[in-house]
Order: sequence, then C-alpha cells, then structure tokens
Amino acid sequence: MKGKNLRIVFMGTPDFAVASLKALFDGGYNIVGVITAPDKPAGRGNKLTESAVKKYAVDNNIKVLQPDKLKNPEFLEVLQNLKADLQIVVAFRMLPDIVWNMPKFGTFNLHGSLLPQYRGAAPLNWAVMNGETKTGVTTFLLNHEIDTGKIIFKKETAIGENETVGEVHDRLMENGAKLVVETVDAIAEGNIQPVPQTGLIEESQIKHAPKIFKEDCKIDWEKDTETVRNLIRGLSPYPTAWTNLINLKNGDEIQAKIFFAKKTVSEKVVLPGTIDSDGKTFLNVACGNGWLQITDLQIAGKKRMKTDEFLRGFQHIEEYRFG
Repeated sequence: MKGKNLRIVFMGTPDFAVASLKALFDGGYNIVGVITAPDKPAGRGNKLTESAVKKYAVDNNIKVLQPDKLKNPEFLEVLQNLKADLQIVVAFRMLPDIVWNMPKFGTFNLHGSLLPQYRGAAPLNWAVMNGETKTGVTTFLLNHEIDTGKIIFKKETAIGENETVGEVHDRLMENGAKLVVETVDAIAEGNIQPVPQTGLIEESQIKHAPKIFKEDCKIDWEKDTETVRNLIRGLSPYPTAWTNLINLKNGDEIQAKIFFAKKTVSEKVVLPGTIDSDGKTFLNVACGNGWLQITDLQIAGKKRMKTDEFLRGFQHIEEYRFG
C-alpha cells in the first residue's frame, strides 16, 4: 500500500504543526479530517481567534473538528465515521486511549527532540537553555504515557552556538514535516520496526522538558555567563527571558525582556546585575563570573529595540541595575 492511499486524520494547533499538514496536503495525501483546538478569545477585544492549523485547513477546504472534550460521544462518533487508517499528532494535546487506538495503523506523534531525551511540553526551549549542541525530531507511536511510545524515526540537527530557540524551531518545523511524510510512507509500506524507548538510555540520565512558566524565565544574574546566555537564547523570541531594571536612587522597577546577549570581556569586578554602558552604543551587565553584552531588549510598554536605539530613548542608564 502507498501512503497516499491511507485515510489520514491530522491533529495539531500551532504553526509548528502547519508545516507537516501542508507537506501532506501538497504531497497529495488523503487528509479526511483535521482536529484542532477550539477558537479562543485573544487580544484586547477578546476576539475569537482560530488556531494556525484551523486557518490552513479552512483555506484548503479540509474538514475541521474542534472538540472541547476528546471523550465526547458526539465527537467520537464523527471521528469514527471518518474511517481513518492513520492519525498523526503534531503539537496537540494528550489523547485518550479510545482516540489513539481507533485507526487500524494506530496514531503517531512528531516530537521536537531526540527521544527519549526532553519528553514534555517545551523540548526545544529546554534543549537550548541547557546548552545542548544538537537536537532533532522524532516520530513515535502513541501509548498510555506521554512521549514514551516506540520510536519510528529520528532526524538530528546541530544547535549553533549563538542560535535562539526561534531559529531552531523554524528548522525543526521543516525537518519534522519531511519526517512526517517519510513516516506515513513507511507505515503504509509496512517498512517500520518501532524501537522501545526503554533501554535506549537509563531513566536517571533522561532530561525532561516541562511546561515553562513566567518565573522560569526570570534571569538570575548571579549565574555564570554561559547559563544566563543560554537561558536568554532558549526563550527568544518566546516566551522571552526577563529581568527588572531597578532605579538605584528610588528603587522603582521596570520589567525588561532580553532577546539576545553575547559574551564580552571586562576587567571590572562588580556585583551581578551591575550595568556598564557608554549611554550610546553598548549595554553590558555583570553575571556571576563575567559580563554579557545585551543587543536586543524591550521594556514594558515599548517595542523591541536594538541597544543603541534603546539607549537613545532611555536617559541615565548609569542610575540603574538589573535584578
């Protein structure tokens, strides 16, 4: 059997998933339905916003389902009537057994890491934050526990020393789309030998990738320069590392997002968070064992700016510190 003969149901929500859906659609694969998140209010006017996957599906006349609950009997009946041979999950939510067990060829997931490493909701961020030099994408068959199913294929990629998670995301999005198509064809041809994750690496050596919260993004300037730099890279451009810009005279604080910083050399020995700047072209900040030069930042209520642009509009930077 050929992959294009399979009846496929695709499940996903963000832009990362759209690339895989588009690769299948452009390749002539038979997508009989798309399942995505319900529309959600967003922005100042709380206007209902569609997911990126829904927008693509609607634009290309693909049937869309948006269940609030995946165990809803009405949804399950509609899903059953689609008679899918295979289901594909890319950046969606955890599925109940009754859903992932439904197709005769099962359900596979595309995950943004080299499993079994970095199981969880934010694998790309944590890989960069931890200073990894490589990552990748993995397709695996779903089972009861999240991100633990048998591995089908992997595709590895290097992480550049100065790359942000946004850059890694875009590359993995395209690599993942190709791997999804490759996996569909291999399943249809009966040309897969899924490998259990147990035994690939000891459980104690597995690094996890839990959901990231605001406090995880706060910069601790007492950490070493590499740790701080990797945190900034691993959260740029979203959800973004942040710190407070503290007025040394009155203690007032302004929240600042930091999008990129590079190592720099200084002989000055000062407290972490101390700012060194000429007020025009550079903005250095002391860490626990050295200095970083901030190149892109955004303070509350303003747009993202390069350092020189920021300094032109922010007077007396010498009266502040980061903390």
